[in-house]
Amino acid sequence: MKKVFRIMLTAIMMVAFSTAVSAQDNNAQQHNKKQRMSREQMAEMQAKHISRQLALDDATSQKFKETFCAYQKEVWALCPNKGKHQKKTEMTDAETEQAIKDQFDHSQKILTLRQEYYKKYSKFLSPKQIQRVYELEKQSMNRLSKRGKPNAAGRGNAPGRPKAGKPNGPGKGNGKYGGNFHRQPKPQNAKNAKE
Repeated sequence: MKKVFRIMLTAIMMVAFSTAVSAQDNNAQQHNKKQRMSREQMAEMQAKHISRQLALDDATSQKFKETFCAYQKEVWALCPNKGKHQKKTEMTDAETEQAIKDQFDHSQKILTLRQEYYKKYSKFLSPKQIQRVYELEKQSMNRLSKRGKPNAAGRGNAPGRPKAGKPNGPGKGNGKYGGNFHRQPKPQNAKNAKE
C-alpha cells in the first residue's frame, strides 16, 4: 500500500512540476513576443492608433492602415547603411563632407516620399486629417525614442518618471538663483539655528 501511495505521490509531483515549468516557458515566450515586436507590427499598431484617434470609419481605416504601412516600408528601405557609422572625431574632412552630402540626399528622398504619400492620403483623408496623422506619427516616434534612451542608471526612461539629471520638486531652477539648488529647511527656533 505504501508503494502505491509513493508512486501516486511521485506522479502527482511530476505532473505539478511539469505544469509549472510549462507555464513559465509560456510566460517567457509571451514576454519575448512583447519585447521583440517587428517593424511591421509596430507600423500596424501605430496605424491602428492613428486611425482610432482620427475616428475613421472601417473602410477608410483599412485604406489608411495599408497606405501607412506601405509608407513605413519605403522609409525603412531608404535607411542609410548602419555599418558606415564612425566617430565624428575620427573622420577626415573628405569623409565628413561625404557624410553631410549623404544626409542631404537621404533627407531629399524622405521629402519626396512624404510628398508622394500626401497625394495618396489626399484620396481618402482631408488636409486636416493628414496634418493630424503627421502630428500623431511624430508623437509616437518621440515616445519610442524616449523609451530607448538610457538614463543615468543605464535604463530607458519609463513614462511618467522624471528624466535623469533633472531635479524634481522644489528648487527646479526657476527660483531666485536659477540653478539646481535644493532648498534647505528653515530652523524651527533660534536654538536649532545656533547648532
